[in-house]
Amino acid sequence: MVPFVPHLLDPFSSDFMLRALLGGTIVAAICGVVGTWVVIRGMAFLGEAVGHGMLPGVALATVVGAPVLLGGAVSAAAMSAAIGTLHRRGRLSYDTAIGLLFVGTLSLGVIIVSHSGSFATDATALLFGDILALEDGDLVMLAIALAVVVAIAIGFHRSFVVSAFDPRIAQTLGLHPAAAQVALVGLVTVAVVASYQAVGTLLVIGLLLAPVVAANRWTRRIPTTMVLASVLGALSVLIGLLVSWYAATAAGASIACSAVLLATLSALLRGALALVLERTAEPTCADSSAPTPSYVERTL
Repeated sequence: MVPFVPHLLDPFSSDFMLRALLGGTIVAAICGVVGTWVVIRGMAFLGEAVGHGMLPGVALATVVGAPVLLGGAVSAAAMSAAIGTLHRRGRLSYDTAIGLLFVGTLSLGVIIVSHSGSFATDATALLFGDILALEDGDLVMLAIALAVVVAIAIGFHRSFVVSAFDPRIAQTLGLHPAAAQVALVGLVTVAVVASYQAVGTLLVIGLLLAPVVAANRWTRRIPTTMVLASVLGALSVLIGLLVSWYAATAAGASIACSAVLLATLSALLRGALALVLERTAEPTCADSSAPTPSYVERTL
């Protein structure tokens, strides 16, 4: 059984698979940090909207011959800024502003795509990712994105925590909840832009949410959740790449599916452990038919 493990990892002797694993691990760390706040603040829809908001920029960049990543980043940043503007000045709820821009940018992207006959491959990579095509320059950019995300998360940690519970208290304490909200939207934007080549905009939500959901089963502390989610995300990348190699499946989809399956497995294991602990915690008194009041209260 032991010799089988190195044989199983043989695909990573290839340079492109090793780069995919390293890049995916960095993406998992980015998503672990940002995804923790996405789950806490209930911002999953924002991540999906920003991902689709990249489509017009990517399409225009392809048409004019500009770098695709630059076009996607500019478009995603514009999407994030427009959401904040509509929410503050348009008297719209946050989810309504996101929904309007979600439809608008996606429609605009499709219109641009419909006039570009050579865009099919780029659109597929944007939506579903192409982690196996990562190059050394991409790894450097991912490392820079991770450094930016960690710096923002540390710098705004207090503001994020207090604003998540009561923005009025954050304002009273001088923590500037509005600036914290802008920074949080910026984190989501950076995470989506950095991750789209690995798993695509349609699947990035899987890495943003699933590892955090899995980690939340075992810890409630925010820093610990970020670390554990990053580890589980990296494990999802490893499993997804191996499945993709041996089963000839799409790498990005395999990674996202692995993340969701790990979240499901985490929930099942936590439930089973809770059941075992509950049973072993029963008092072992001589008269088992007369349990203590605390036990009765706990089991009602």
